[in-house]
Amino acid sequence: MLRRIFVFLHRWVGLFMAGFLIVVGLTGSILAFYNELDRLVTPQLYAFRQDKPKLDLATLAERAEALLPPTARLVSVRLQAPDQAIATVKPRDSARAHSNEAPLGFDQLFFDPWTGVELGRRMRGDLSQGVINLMPFIYLLHDSLTVHGVGTLALGVIATFWTIDCFVGFYLTLPVSRTGFLRNWRRAWLVKWRAGAFRINFDLHRAGGLWLWLILFVFAWSSVMFNLRPVYESVMHAILKYDSIIDAVMSSPRRVVEKPKLDWRAAQEAGDRIMADEARKQGFAVRWPRGITYAPKVGMYAYVVATDRDIAEQSGATMTMFDGDTGERRAFTGPYGANAGVTVGEWLMALHTGRVFGFPYRIFVMIVGLAVTMLSATGVYIWWKKRLARKLSKKNMRQNGRSKPRWNLMAGHFQGAARTRENGGCRPRLQQGDTASPSQSLVHTNDIATH
Repeated sequence: MLRRIFVFLHRWVGLFMAGFLIVVGLTGSILAFYNELDRLVTPQLYAFRQDKPKLDLATLAERAEALLPPTARLVSVRLQAPDQAIATVKPRDSARAHSNEAPLGFDQLFFDPWTGVELGRRMRGDLSQGVINLMPFIYLLHDSLTVHGVGTLALGVIATFWTIDCFVGFYLTLPVSRTGFLRNWRRAWLVKWRAGAFRINFDLHRAGGLWLWLILFVFAWSSVMFNLRPVYESVMHAILKYDSIIDAVMSSPRRVVEKPKLDWRAAQEAGDRIMADEARKQGFAVRWPRGITYAPKVGMYAYVVATDRDIAEQSGATMTMFDGDTGERRAFTGPYGANAGVTVGEWLMALHTGRVFGFPYRIFVMIVGLAVTMLSATGVYIWWKKRLARKLSKKNMRQNGRSKPRWNLMAGHFQGAARTRENGGCRPRLQQGDTASPSQSLVHTNDIATH
């Protein structure tokens, strides 16, 4: 009975996820090379490397604010790449209240990190501005279906189902009978290339999910981390020691402060002071600042640095949040190794984004993205072919005047003790009218007999 329930869930949850997973699989395979492709498409947004120190974040923030109209406010400044600094801007709340104010037309400013010269600007993801937004559009499609808020939540829910389905699908690949368990399960890892199209699709769906199970689980759970953070943190709290930025921020006094007392330079000095203090306590070294952000809805600055413990390339997750008026420390997330939760989170982020193990791993990430697309497409194909076969079978029975067979809606196959006994106590061989699990994202039922 349990297996029948899992088959039912695997089928319909898989069909529900299929379209979403095809989108994120295809876009993810492209995003494995985001920096290279963005540099190819928009070389004007990247600076020529120079043999001199880069400007600090506060100086870049001051350059950005000097370029903004009164209706806009600076949100953050970060070093996106070694040769690129990005300032993110938004309309001020007061400007939003007046509909007669002209729209900004951009939400990103690009700077040479050595000279502070503006390199360009764009409204992130707006394809009407041309090819300059091609890669940001693909990123937003992958991250939130280009619909911030609703799209992010939807993909977070999909990622949660995907994570659960990893284990359901794996269970369904296990042989029903314990007799010759390993011998029978070994066949689930193989593709019978000389068989017909249906059998090849089924084998690709099942074997592909088995061979890639671990990395698919990593991608599914890390997607929950990115898109449905409360669920991720609840689970991590239950199984690991985990420092939550969300908990720290939510436990602090909530106050909206659009213009803090600390300007960008004072904020950077406060961030440097907190980081230096934590580095002495925890024994890590700060390599360089990565970014600084101000969040007016909580009245806090966030300051991110790269450290000597980071595993992700060109990235850093060590962060502190502090009061925008007093500089008082409110929250801190340590570097790799600070605790088990931080370590797992760093690995999930690095593996998902391809920022570890160099160029070969990014090629692997691209292949995994295409594999997710393949697993989803073959799952839909399997379900569709079986649906057609069931319709044809019922039509033939009506034409021949035969009674309707006993059909198990949850298990998706004909019931018959005699057929089971004829196959040595195992599930029957798959015939044209039978169905197996049409799972979308991973691995599948053992309803196809092993040959």
